[in-house]
Amino acid sequence: MTDLAAKPLVLVAACALLDTDNRILLARRPEGKSMAGLWEFPGGKVETGETPEETLVRELHEELGIVTEQPCLAPLTFASHDYDDFHLLMPLYVCRKYQGIPMAREGQQLKWIRAPALRDYAMPPADLPLIPILQDLL
Repeated sequence: MTDLAAKPLVLVAACALLDTDNRILLARRPEGKSMAGLWEFPGGKVETGETPEETLVRELHEELGIVTEQPCLAPLTFASHDYDDFHLLMPLYVCRKYQGIPMAREGQQLKWIRAPALRDYAMPPADLPLIPILQDLL
């Protein structure tokens, strides 16, 4: 049995943002960040006092310049992954309703892709178990 008490638990909320053609938005982590160059679902760390939904509303606006509301975020699944320095718990939400056009506001590259192509993009290990669930959905 692993001693998880030795590692902090990090809660990160992620969003499968969909366009009208059911394409998923991926963001490429910019240079200088951990796991730079890997593709991920937009989102971020849940801050103290925030719910995952509040985090996504905030992060989607900060990272992409779009506006959405909590009722537009549908919980889909979650990932639980043991990294070297921490244990990640990441709920994944689907969002189809938002205002604005997603723009890279934090130096990241953005790409709209179809679900069958998700495995063509290098992603963090925690994101990999989410791929078949999104492929089944879309």
